[in-house]
Amino acid sequence: MLSAPRRVISWLILGLSLAALPGCSPTRLLAPGQTLLYRARLEGAREVNADRLEALYQQKPNTRFPLPKLAIYQLGQYFYNPERLQRQLEEERTKYDSLIRLAGRDSVTVGNLLLKREKHTQRHQLVLSKGNALMRIGEAPVVYDSSLTARTVEQLGIFLRSQGYFRSQARAEQTVRDRRVTVTYHVVENAPFRYAQLDYHIGDTLVAGVVLAGNKNSLLHLGDRYNEEVIGLERARLETLLKNAGYYDFRQQYVSLEADTSFAPGTVRLRTIVANPGPGERHKVYTIRRVNVFTDAGTTRFGVKRDTVRRDSISFLAYRHRYSSKVLNQRVEVRPGARYSLSNTQTTQRQLADLDMFRFNNVVYQKVAGDSASGLARLDANIYASPLKKFQETTELGATYSAEQLGPFANVRVKTRNLFGGAEILEVSVRAGLEGQYRQTVAPGQDDTFLTTQLGGNVSLILPQFLVPWRTNRFLTRYNPKTRISTSYTYVRRPDYTRTNLEGSYDYIWQRNAYQQYVVTPLNVSLINTKDIVASFQQYLDTLANNGALLRSFSRQLVPSSSATSLYNSNDFNQTRNARYFRVTTEIGGLGRSLYTRPDPEVGDPRLAGIAVLDYARFNADYRRYYKLTPFTYLAWRLNGGIAHALSRTSYKGKDGQTSSSFAIPYDKYFFAGGGSSLRAWRPRRLGPGSYHADLREKGVLQYDSRGKLIQDENVEQPGELLLEGSVEYRFPIYDYIHGAFFTDFGNVWSLRTDDPRKGANFAVNRFYREIAVGSGLGLRFDFTFLIIRLDVAAKVYDPTALPGDRWALGRFALWRNDAKPWLNTPTVNVGIGYPF
Repeated sequence: MLSAPRRVISWLILGLSLAALPGCSPTRLLAPGQTLLYRARLEGAREVNADRLEALYQQKPNTRFPLPKLAIYQLGQYFYNPERLQRQLEEERTKYDSLIRLAGRDSVTVGNLLLKREKHTQRHQLVLSKGNALMRIGEAPVVYDSSLTARTVEQLGIFLRSQGYFRSQARAEQTVRDRRVTVTYHVVENAPFRYAQLDYHIGDTLVAGVVLAGNKNSLLHLGDRYNEEVIGLERARLETLLKNAGYYDFRQQYVSLEADTSFAPGTVRLRTIVANPGPGERHKVYTIRRVNVFTDAGTTRFGVKRDTVRRDSISFLAYRHRYSSKVLNQRVEVRPGARYSLSNTQTTQRQLADLDMFRFNNVVYQKVAGDSASGLARLDANIYASPLKKFQETTELGATYSAEQLGPFANVRVKTRNLFGGAEILEVSVRAGLEGQYRQTVAPGQDDTFLTTQLGGNVSLILPQFLVPWRTNRFLTRYNPKTRISTSYTYVRRPDYTRTNLEGSYDYIWQRNAYQQYVVTPLNVSLINTKDIVASFQQYLDTLANNGALLRSFSRQLVPSSSATSLYNSNDFNQTRNARYFRVTTEIGGLGRSLYTRPDPEVGDPRLAGIAVLDYARFNADYRRYYKLTPFTYLAWRLNGGIAHALSRTSYKGKDGQTSSSFAIPYDKYFFAGGGSSLRAWRPRRLGPGSYHADLREKGVLQYDSRGKLIQDENVEQPGELLLEGSVEYRFPIYDYIHGAFFTDFGNVWSLRTDDPRKGANFAVNRFYREIAVGSGLGLRFDFTFLIIRLDVAAKVYDPTALPGDRWALGRFALWRNDAKPWLNTPTVNVGIGYPF
């Protein structure tokens, strides 16, 4: 039987559903003589992109997928009373006007009352003009307008001709049924016109030489279809080409392209014309005379002149020189004596911005006075850079909801810029928080959840160059090289144990372009220590089938490693582009450990100063694809895979006191499945491996449900050495900053150890496809531009770890958890920051 709050929610959902039934007619809100634009179809588009044509529709029907916007709008109408809202608005105004009169000359009170009146008035006026919240989420009925249909036909024809279909036709056909209009746009493309001849007409011979020399990069080719968009891009390419060749004054307006369709049937003769500035004039090639770099732009000291430092013929000016001229000089690509170049200008701006020392930087060119009369063409380049604050502090306060516990946390980060005068950055961060966890062992009368204490700190020094024993040149600067030296400490306190991790890392970071980044870590050292393990928890570890990995994770470990990462990401923070993401990481740990370790006299495993050292190799590849279906809807999918394995065997002592050896890796280097950014229908790190399932035991006794089947223990993390997972997600807008998503996740982890004691955990080619778990759900994203809060609700569809007969989980679906029926498939709620992928 449902509890009181659940009954209220159930009756509310039922009431809303019944209320929506009378409004299911899509024409209910139409006035007499009006018809509803119900559907718009396109026929005949074979070569031309149909989405481009549909984007030209001047009138589109109401959205029905993924949300029935018209039905939502009609439901909102039931709760919308404009007369009552108008009365409330007048009452609010009268109330605040009275309070303002009573406040008299108290300016503070009057000011607060005016703000409150304005806030309440705006809220009521919003509802009056645009409807209540449901109406604003939905859409008012789209009343069919034949004039907009005619305009759409006109736009379709214009677009088809711009794409080279000069003999195309477009028309519209309307079908009316039950006051609902279906408009079918018929398009006949016919054969497109193609380029049969590409000519150039350039009066300036020097300009012609530059254009013809760069012709190999032309966007126009013989046989291509005529396309005005490509022609526009070609004009922009020629402008950039000539600006990079020193033509500072050159503009796109000097370039025109003439198309002649009378040359031959179905063909176009295209002539590219580059005009001169005026009769008898030629375009000038500009060279750089001086380069001045102002490193304190925006700062003014009356009566004081800036001090000048010269390096490599570049002048660095500042009231007080805070930044190394050597570092800045390497970032400036605009050089005296060189030709003007738009590319070098943009590279200079980007490289100075990459230093994270300046709020903005700008390159301003001035023509040298008197050069026109003397026939010269020179520029003075002034680079203005406005410095950022030396110290920047960021504080984050928040909370996580995990294991039915609310855990507050706080992060404090302090960034110190230009620490030693060479554009270095020192970052210090401190984190403290509580996080909900499920107990591994539950004593009688004890809750199965608790809050862990987590403390941490990180210190990193970032240098704007590669710290190497040899001298680097300016060529590397365009790749934004950085050296990062960092150390961190993490403290975790749980009722069962206390764990610390001291880590140090040395990294080289550089960028090939705006989308591609590389990170090479020659050395990373992590020292893990676990102490204060309570006896009951130690006994619990001994009973687990994966105790080999877990037991090692609760011993002192030294993990030296080297790694390399390649990251390509063409998306932005809010993921609004048609983009790709590809990250590949290779890591090797404990390599050559026999050279610096000694066998433990009791167990025989390699140790350094009494600390165990494990060796391993790890590889991970993560590919993501984002499709922008419409300006506000997206389809995203992800494939993520990885493999990790020990390079040699390691000995350890088991619970029976016997020593054995196995291929073991550090626990943190295993792969896990389940959680907010993995398979969201499973709790974090609890899925798998393979078809293995941990059976719940209490005081060593197996537990059975009321059906007589074993109960799964979902409190045990399940590490694996092979990961295969993926996700597909459809994202769509709901209202303003609220977006929705439908998603499906699939995947699992497996063990590569032949001696793994977990039955069904190892990877096998003949059965792994039957062990792919599947979960689906829906989510909300609150996009505040600078922050995205995500709420996902997911349920299991196929669970390979369930007992036979329970693996297809939809038949066991239930909204609410029932402790008497542990086999029920209840949804999992995930709250997170940012998108899952």
